Amino acid sequence: MKTRIASYLIISGLLLSVTGCNTMESTAMKDKSLYDRLGGKPAITAVVDDFVGRVAADSRISGKFTNTDIHRLKMLLVEQICQASGGPCTYTGRSMKATHAGMGVSSSDFDALVGDLVATLNTLKVPDREKSELLGALGPMKGDIVEKPMASMHWQVFTTIEGSILVSVV
Repeated sequence: MKTRIASYLIISGLLLSVTGCNTMESTAMKDKSLYDRLGGKPAITAVVDDFVGRVAADSRISGKFTNTDIHRLKMLLVEQICQASGGPCTYTGRSMKATHAGMGVSSSDFDALVGDLVATLNTLKVPDREKSELLGALGPMKGDIVEKPMASMHWQVFTTIEGSILVSVV
């Protein structure tokens, strides 16, 4: 009888320790920064590489980048996304307002760019939570990039039944 009780206590202790490990693991995932959940700088660099290629092929907006130093653009985008996602990087470029002044970027140009970013994130299978957080971190820049922003802009991020991410600015 004492052996049986001791066995139950040992099994109970093991189960509690396993449950505790799972709880600690899920808490650690919640505490990870977006930067870490995205996969750090290598993953952000992969996103930027695909995204810049996609933008270059997008006839709606590629003309805005005709005189752009693509290597520098990629470097700055990696810094910007790294910083915006809680990573260790510091964005060293000019402000979005100064960078885009005089370019005539319209709301539809910006929306096309966001569409290209969403397509990249989908291609690279970035999970919906991280996708939404990243778009939420970058979306407010629209007011500094678009030359004549709408009086009131609000970002809305939707997940469809199929799991696709839709971004809308209202």
